[in-house]
Amino acid sequence: MSPALLAEIYVFVLAVFVGFEVISKVPVVLHTPLMSGTNAIHGIIMLGGVMVLASADSPLLVSLGFLAVVLGAMNLFGGFVVTDRMLEMFKRSISPTCSRRCCSSSASSS
Repeated sequence: MSPALLAEIYVFVLAVFVGFEVISKVPVVLHTPLMSGTNAIHGIIMLGGVMVLASADSPLLVSLGFLAVVLGAMNLFGGFVVTDRMLEMFKRSISPTCSRRCCSSSASSS
């Protein structure tokens, strides 16, 4: 193994441990903003995959670039769906059986 590859593997492993420690300390209230931030990161991954595809000159690079774009797109759109569903939990819902007009008219008639 070359020294450059060893350095890259070292940085990757270190990033995994630091990322795990940081994410595990995040309070529950901040999970939705954190999801939005990770969606931006997946957009950068897709951009990197497109750049690899643009400069690909071997079948291996074409397949890796395509795989990066597909997985990045799945994570990006899935992340937006999950974030949207999480934000829906914080919206107030009005019961369809009792509208404001119904409740206000019954309260004024009694």
